[in-house]
Amino acid sequence: MGSESDYNYTKRIRDLREDHDYTQDYVASYLGTSQTMYARYERGANELPIRHLVRLSKLYNVSTDYLLGLSSHHNSHHI
Repeated sequence: MGSESDYNYTKRIRDLREDHDYTQDYVASYLGTSQTMYARYERGANELPIRHLVRLSKLYNVSTDYLLGLSSHHNSHHI
């Protein structure tokens, strides 16, 4: 069973994608991976690589801490 932060990042990347009306195929293409692999990240079947975490934070304009479930603040402007 995954930890709480694992659940949060899988849920957060899925929720952000849906909130932006992006398809898994679109996000996968943006990341330079396949739709199948991206779907595995959303399900938690594969761990999200750090390079993809950083790209997703830029795509959605949120902090990596938010994506990982370490912060409830979307943006990192308070740094």
